[in-house]
Amino acid sequence: MNSLMFRPLAASLALAVTACAAPTTAPTTAPTTPPTVTATPVAAASPAVARLELPRPTGPDPVGRDVLYLIDTSRKDPWVPQSGPRRLMVSMYYPARSATGAPAPFMTVEEAASLLRRKAPGAELPAEIVSGIRTYARTGTPPRHGRRPLVVLSPGLGLPRASLTSLAEDLASRGYVVASLDHAYESSGTVFPGVGLLTCAPLCDQPKPPEGGKAAIARNRAGDVSFVLDRLTGRHPAWKRADLIDAERVGMAGHSLGGEAASATMATDKRIKAGINLDGTISATLPATGLGDRPFLLMGSQSDHSPGKDDTWDSAWPTLRGWKRWLTVAQAQHSSFTDLAIPQSRIAPPAPGIIAAERGLTLTPAYVAAFFDQHLKKIRRPLLDGPTPDNPEVAFHNP
Repeated sequence: MNSLMFRPLAASLALAVTACAAPTTAPTTAPTTPPTVTATPVAAASPAVARLELPRPTGPDPVGRDVLYLIDTSRKDPWVPQSGPRRLMVSMYYPARSATGAPAPFMTVEEAASLLRRKAPGAELPAEIVSGIRTYARTGTPPRHGRRPLVVLSPGLGLPRASLTSLAEDLASRGYVVASLDHAYESSGTVFPGVGLLTCAPLCDQPKPPEGGKAAIARNRAGDVSFVLDRLTGRHPAWKRADLIDAERVGMAGHSLGGEAASATMATDKRIKAGINLDGTISATLPATGLGDRPFLLMGSQSDHSPGKDDTWDSAWPTLRGWKRWLTVAQAQHSSFTDLAIPQSRIAPPAPGIIAAERGLTLTPAYVAAFFDQHLKKIRRPLLDGPTPDNPEVAFHNP
């Protein structure tokens, strides 16, 4: 499973869904764009375009969302040094008192167009279909009082933070604060205020990976996450709702290279108390001594991550000395753990042998939330004890 490569979605994004009114969110513009970045104009939305929906959050709380733009002036961007300091976009999800406020957009039209250009070149799919995916978070809604565990989410290389939106919303509905990150020059396209659209081209389109390969990218993300934690839990926090965060209960989960970043961050930042890798490699950033007694969950596709299929999981498993689980999901694809499975499900019924998108996006938050409930909230979750009749796709391994 090469998380440095984009996975083609052209075949999976030729949608045929029910039409509804087009969203009115306009693409973000900026006066300047750093070197190596281009932004292609996006056509205006048609009067009626298809509408897709994320899974509804399963927790009892409505969900609020704020967006932060953070700049780490102590570090130059490692992929485009001439662009200046390291930049991050962070979506903050939290339990809300009510579902008031405006619906939070999935992404801008410009970001969606860039995603389609890079992931599905030639696909006849309006960017408005992707940007208009229905979410359940609301902007500007007041939070429910109380201090909450914080979960940091990091997406796969070449994917935007929007690809983990349904997981973020589900965790927030269950009582977590969630910080979902976009790392500059590491997504299909993210709009940064006053900067413009930054894509993964300087990193992903190179003939070979940077020196150190995926491990170097994951370790750099570890620096990103530590900086974000500083800005969320320090003396002068960047987020106006930072008093919601219990800094003693912090976890991290990531998909693909974001999962590698979870172990990389835990190796260097003891504030991360528990971590999850969703369908990514691991051993390149895991110390020989493991992660001490901190818990870690490996959850991936049966085809790529069963014992003997991924030597990084095979070699990492004995070094994990704390609580641990190794789960695989039958018939899952790499995208089954992300919201990119939603457009795939609307083309046609899933091909034989492929898990339905809705099912994949039911299993992932269920096990992720159970893990964090058990290790950050200290609520025992029997779902993690072994296979269950309700989830026959999920296998437990202990090689």
